[in-house]
Amino acid sequence: MSLDVEVVRETNGELVDAFASLLPQLSMTAKPLDQDAVARMVACNSNTLLIARLDGAIVGALTLVLSPLPSGLRARIEDVVVDAAARGHGVGAALTDEALRLAKDAGARTVDLTSRPSREAANRLYERAGFQARGSRVYRFTIE
Repeated sequence: MSLDVEVVRETNGELVDAFASLLPQLSMTAKPLDQDAVARMVACNSNTLLIARLDGAIVGALTLVLSPLPSGLRARIEDVVVDAAARGHGVGAALTDEALRLAKDAGARTVDLTSRPSREAANRLYERAGFQARGSRVYRFTIE
């Protein structure tokens, strides 16, 4: 079994098809991504889109967002998703490890992420990777 993580540099049909399968596993409210939406995401300078391939097939994705702020370069891990059939094979850990390496190489001071308490396996993964829960609240404003 071969597991590889790579930075996405260009959009193609395989990537769009992968998101058609992965995105509903991440969010029940996210709208499907067409080729243009995926291309915008890949082209965004603050995003680094990582994908994981298991035996050549795309089975996971993670977005690393780097933001230069007055307090220093900050990094966030967003939208981590691993296909249900590929869970338990180290895909999430490989994606997270690569994102942390890239953030460190870029000079980020910290890497943040959020995860719902109900995502128990994901939370265990993040804790094994060295993330620590913070004493802060997450607020969201929904634009309608």
